[in-house]
Amino acid sequence: MTTNFYAPPSSIRGRRVVLPAAEARHVRTVLRAEAGDEMAVVDGRGGWYRVEITHVAPEQVLGTIVEQREDVGEPVVDATVALGVLKKRSRFETFVEKAVELGVRRIVPLRTQRTERDSVRKERLRNLMVAAMKQCRRSRLPDLAAPQSPEALLAASEADVKLVCHAGEEATPIRRAMVEAGDASALVLVGPEGGFSAAEVEAAVAAGCTPVSLGPRRLRAETAGLAALHSVMIGSKDPPNEARSSRRPTEPG
Repeated sequence: MTTNFYAPPSSIRGRRVVLPAAEARHVRTVLRAEAGDEMAVVDGRGGWYRVEITHVAPEQVLGTIVEQREDVGEPVVDATVALGVLKKRSRFETFVEKAVELGVRRIVPLRTQRTERDSVRKERLRNLMVAAMKQCRRSRLPDLAAPQSPEALLAASEADVKLVCHAGEEATPIRRAMVEAGDASALVLVGPEGGFSAAEVEAAVAAGCTPVSLGPRRLRAETAGLAALHSVMIGSKDPPNEARSSRRPTEPG
């Protein structure tokens, strides 16, 4: 099977995998899998498993791990994108879904001077992230932080490179900034509709951010977030489509 399925670490015991009910229904009713078939399962923490199905029931699918790998589909660069919470929820959801596909490691909703919402639908966003992780064949589910201010985020961040998207004349093209940074971990701040205020940009620079430009065109906030992420990712060297490490499954303890 070419489709990835998701099973949290709690569903994997030794060599035994029990798919969650929703995943099991998909295997049984959509793919019509049977005992003896194989499937790829990811645990959201970097684990990738080739699993032989041993039992199929209406609400349950069991399998045995026959091969295990680590970080299949994961990029080298550790990228965090912090985007201002958008007025239209669907636009923020589009950003989250596509950011997972592009390889983001962590997403932070920002509360800024120009945001008109201060919350997100975390459970819905997580479901979108799981679906995107499976669709693009990643093995690690990105972190989704609670909404917070840029100041709080920057105070806690340990990223090697910190960038704030800003259209001012002093801004450096983001690609140039990332070429100079190489594969260092990166934090990118992107404002909501209307961007960051001048005071927020000044505070970010004072906290160690480099102002960067995304080019001459005016982009919607969610597009800017994806463009910034792509610029960060494209400068890194992805590992081969295989895993960075591979090992046979361990026997249950």
